[in-house]
Amino acid sequence: MITTYTQEQVVQYKPVTVPEVDEVAGSKTDRRWYAIQTYSRHEKQVRDRLLAVGIEPLLPLGKQCRQWSDRKVWTTLPLFSGYCFANFALTGSLAVLQTPGVVRIVGTLRPEPIPAEEIAIFQQVSSANPMMEPCDYLTEGAWVEVMRGPLVGLRGQLVRRASHHGLVIRASLLQRAALIRIDTDEVAPVQ
Repeated sequence: MITTYTQEQVVQYKPVTVPEVDEVAGSKTDRRWYAIQTYSRHEKQVRDRLLAVGIEPLLPLGKQCRQWSDRKVWTTLPLFSGYCFANFALTGSLAVLQTPGVVRIVGTLRPEPIPAEEIAIFQQVSSANPMMEPCDYLTEGAWVEVMRGPLVGLRGQLVRRASHHGLVIRASLLQRAALIRIDTDEVAPVQ
């Protein structure tokens, strides 16, 4: 059976408009970095969608070895699962919250900006794409600075694991941390 529709029966949708980049992102002086909680395994999609509407995203990634039933596979995963970072003014927060995959902007009572020092660390780690593994948000350990390799100047806490050493980097607002594998001959104690 073939159905025909008259002009009145056809639903007309209004075109969707994307806000202008300046409206969403705000002026450059008003922009701050915020942590954005995402749905599980939606971090990369949220990053791409924020970029599409003109908001600068940051998704620190690292390599991790995963054991499958028949083999080991190296995958690229977010350092902080369930979270992404974005640089925008709070006046543009509605556009961020309406992005598919976004749960909320992180903060205790209202969105809280991420310190610039932490963002600089995440950007440096993102460019190096190191081997990583999630770890607990630790408070013990010696503070060290990387002296050689692609992560020169990076500061963090040195942690010993059974087979290797690592440098802990933290997102204090999220109370999350990641352990970046590093050799002890690449670091020196912070004075």
